[in-house]
Formats: sequence, C-alpha cells, structure tokens
Amino acid sequence: MTEKRENATPRDCILQLIRTRMASRQAMQKLLKNSNAGITFEMLQVMSCLWNEQGISQQTLAERTAKDKACLTSLMSNLERKGYVCRREDPKDRRNKLVYLTDEGEAFHQWIAPTLAAYYERLEEILGTDKLKQTEELLKDLQHAIESY
Repeated sequence: MTEKRENATPRDCILQLIRTRMASRQAMQKLLKNSNAGITFEMLQVMSCLWNEQGISQQTLAERTAKDKACLTSLMSNLERKGYVCRREDPKDRRNKLVYLTDEGEAFHQWIAPTLAAYYERLEEILGTDKLKQTEELLKDLQHAIESY
C-alpha cells in the first residue's frame, strides 16, 4: 500500500508513472513466461504494433515502441529467427525495409490473443471502466505537459 499525501508533486507523479510502467512490464513478462510464449515483453511490443498495421517501416516501429534503432534491429532479428516477421524492401524507397507478420506470426497472435484479453479484462474488473478512462486522460495530460516543456 502506498502512502497518500495531501498534495502530490510533479516529481511524485513521474515516480509513480515509472513504478507503474515497471510493474506493467514485469506483469506482462510473467504472463508471457507462464504461457510459454517464448518471446520477451519487447518482442510483444513489436508484434502488437504489427497486429494493428502491416507493412510499416522499422523507423515507424522504433517510434511506436520507443526503441532506438539498434535495439529494434536486434528485436527484428530475433523475431525473424522465430519466423514471426519478415522484412521487405520498400518499393518507394529501397533504403527502407517494411515489416510484415508471417503466417507463423499471425498464428502466434491468434494463440496469445485470448491470454492477453484475459489480462486486460482482469484489470478492467479491478479498476472499472470509469477509472481506466480517467487514468488514460490524466496520463495524456501529463504526457502533453512534459512534451511542451
């Protein structure tokens, strides 16, 4: 149980955000391990982006997952070795590679989706939709305040 103060400071908010991110990552890592998924949290981030949009550039993936290029390149190599993704030359710009899910990657998505859905449903049961919506809005406000600094 965390101690509640009368007045939270911006520093307190940021520290709680960092702790929450770490807890979220650890919970997802545990879920992946217990499910014998065979991928890391970081790989899941990349796969999740591709489940929503195919044929995006590595640069776009790096931005959406907040990964630097070197880290993303390593993740892409590991996902290619597993047979989950493939990179193809961008016909509009041959210097760029576009990333696609393979059939194996799509099958993995179908396999892991119910487990992920159950995880998110449990969080919704615990917090409720109103609190989740309020939290999302507050986090967006915090993000915009930080970005405008």
